[in-house]
Amino acid sequence: MKVLVANLGSTSFKYRLFEMEGEAARLLATGGFERVTDHGEAIDQCLASLRGEGLISSLDDLGAVGFKAVHGGEVSGCLLADDRVLDALDRFADIAPAHNPAYAAGIRQFRDRSATLPLVALFETAFYQWEDEAARRYAVPEPWYEVGIRRYGFHGASHKFVAERSAELLGREDLAAATRRLYLDGPARLDGDPVRVISCHLGGSSSIAGIRNGAAIGCSLGFSPQSGIPHNNRVGDLDSAALPYAMRHLGITVEEAERQLARDGGLLGLSGISNDMRDIRKAAAEGDQRARLALDVLVQQIRHWVGGFLAELNGCDALVFTGGIGENNPWLRAEVCRDLGNLGIELDAERNTNFFAPETDLSAEGSTSRVYVIPANEELVVARETQRLVSSLAN
Repeated sequence: MKVLVANLGSTSFKYRLFEMEGEAARLLATGGFERVTDHGEAIDQCLASLRGEGLISSLDDLGAVGFKAVHGGEVSGCLLADDRVLDALDRFADIAPAHNPAYAAGIRQFRDRSATLPLVALFETAFYQWEDEAARRYAVPEPWYEVGIRRYGFHGASHKFVAERSAELLGREDLAAATRRLYLDGPARLDGDPVRVISCHLGGSSSIAGIRNGAAIGCSLGFSPQSGIPHNNRVGDLDSAALPYAMRHLGITVEEAERQLARDGGLLGLSGISNDMRDIRKAAAEGDQRARLALDVLVQQIRHWVGGFLAELNGCDALVFTGGIGENNPWLRAEVCRDLGNLGIELDAERNTNFFAPETDLSAEGSTSRVYVIPANEELVVARETQRLVSSLAN
């Protein structure tokens, strides 16, 4: 089965085409477009490119299209992208404005091009559907909860891949196999001590997840992708009283406050220079104090969430770094792991700085926790889940 995975942003369209053979996946093509103003045109260009490469002759050659959908509220999981899914994407569009409208548009554009092609939405919130109720609730009035204000968690495809791959690296193929089937069978019920993983997805948008036996127990991201640790442009966690205070004292509307928190906050807001880690590090090295502060705040917040999950999990078997920032910044990994030896996490400085092979164990001798860099592979998770759902519905 050929599965096309569509990754849509407000002005971007990226895709990967996989050949799925059971659990195995072979990447056939990858591509994308920036500065997209019409996702329909981008889809047509994508299909034309695949036809030009001889990978498909028409849409009929695709077994399914999978979408890494972001936020549908209580509508979550791996689902056929039907009217219910589209309604959920539309309903939460103002909470995930960079992605929900784009995914809704992309799904509708594919529906217009084929009435029979299976379209599948794997929600970023799906990985958290087995959390304890206490991990999902805010201390808000009940009517707030009833309209959907709760912790959802995001980056589910990335953290699920980390859960699968770290189980393999730890020698637990039984758990890895069970985790790959998580959305079909639910959490693994295996004998022996649980496998505890803390996954740090650090990139333009960042999150920390605690994972026990392949299923999430919590995430730094909550009601929206605006929350958690500082992102490139987005503020991260913020006291609820800060918004009305800023509106009154800065004389701005709620819309302008939301815009500033989403576009002018995060590492950009702290540094005053850039939202790019490379620019911020360069400025910090040259003595810029705001740039140095941005790095310090990021490290502090990552350690805050890692520490919280260490307590929840009673330690961890693997601390994993993934995403562009997590994979490419040895200094950040060193700062996050600093002075955690008493908690079982010790980083080998030489391996951390000079490793060349992905998924190398970076932990020092005597560390009770492994420390890995696992390259993100969200599209592979979407392709696998899409293939599983379509195949299960056909049987």
